Amino acid sequence: MKKKTLVIVGGGFAGSVIARNLQNSCNTILIDEKSFFEYTPSILRSIVEPSHLCKIQVKHKNYLKNTKIIKGRVGVISKKDVTVNDNKIKYDYLVIASGSSYSSPIKEHHLIDSSNAKLLRDNYSNLCKAQRVLIVGGGLVGVELAAEISEKYHSDIKNGKKQVDLIHSHERLIPRENKKASYYAEYYLKNHGVNIVLNTKVDEKRIKEYDIAFLCVGIKPNSTFMEKNFEKSVDEKGFIKTNKYLQLNNYSNIFVAGDVSNIKEEKLAQNAEKHAKIISENIRILESIDSHNKLTEYSKTEKLKVMSLGKHSGVATYKKLTLIGFLPGLLKNLIEYFIILGYKIK
Repeated sequence: MKKKTLVIVGGGFAGSVIARNLQNSCNTILIDEKSFFEYTPSILRSIVEPSHLCKIQVKHKNYLKNTKIIKGRVGVISKKDVTVNDNKIKYDYLVIASGSSYSSPIKEHHLIDSSNAKLLRDNYSNLCKAQRVLIVGGGLVGVELAAEISEKYHSDIKNGKKQVDLIHSHERLIPRENKKASYYAEYYLKNHGVNIVLNTKVDEKRIKEYDIAFLCVGIKPNSTFMEKNFEKSVDEKGFIKTNKYLQLNNYSNIFVAGDVSNIKEEKLAQNAEKHAKIISENIRILESIDSHNKLTEYSKTEKLKVMSLGKHSGVATYKKLTLIGFLPGLLKNLIEYFIILGYKIK
């Protein structure tokens, strides 16, 4: 029987897993703006240690031996094909796992998208020279970034050569976590010389006071390619609507995974990987001879969240449990190591 063509948009935690799972049973095509898988929870370290990037990146071709890899940005998606690099690629099954990025209404050239590893790496020298550093946002990303910078430049901060400010619009840091986690993060950052300003929003005038600023708020799903043919399938914030089987509403052969999905849950790597598992199963079911098999439903579950505070400390939360200090920091490093190892040995 002729293999069906599976096109996957995005090679992050969801897209890479689906490609790996189905590359031998489908004619699999992975479209990604990068030529490699990147362990995004660790890219923040690259702003103080650019060499760390090579430790968290694995070329797609190294673990996807039976997948066609196309580097490029998707322009338009239709009901039959995907346009990339001015070429149309027809599909039988489509998985949209295009992720998200930060977007700000403030068009200030000092403002750097902290989700972009290349921008972080390219601004390493600017950060070294900067005397006044601003971090906009005190969620998980903002706190981790502040911790990396304040640990690396702790002596400069202590001696008054560098100032690091974190401005957050809420009343406490990492507000979606419990108070124990918030207060420990605040204690750690203040102990490393970070000035924390709460209940305050940042405007362009404020940003101009700094030599360099990092944006850690305003997540925006990468879904603009849906606007032409699937406008009603996208909610008011740009997230793509799915049913309980992770299919695009009203389309049995199109699936949505990861950050770009409108599922109301934390945008975590673990959730993206679970999406990938469910979607892989459901495509296999749709391709199975036994048409009586029911598709697998996706169910949300509480996940362990681990946040690093520099190289040697961190916070881990699971339901009502909270662990702070050295062990969460070690755990974050171990998770990174074993996930990357898994890609290298596949």
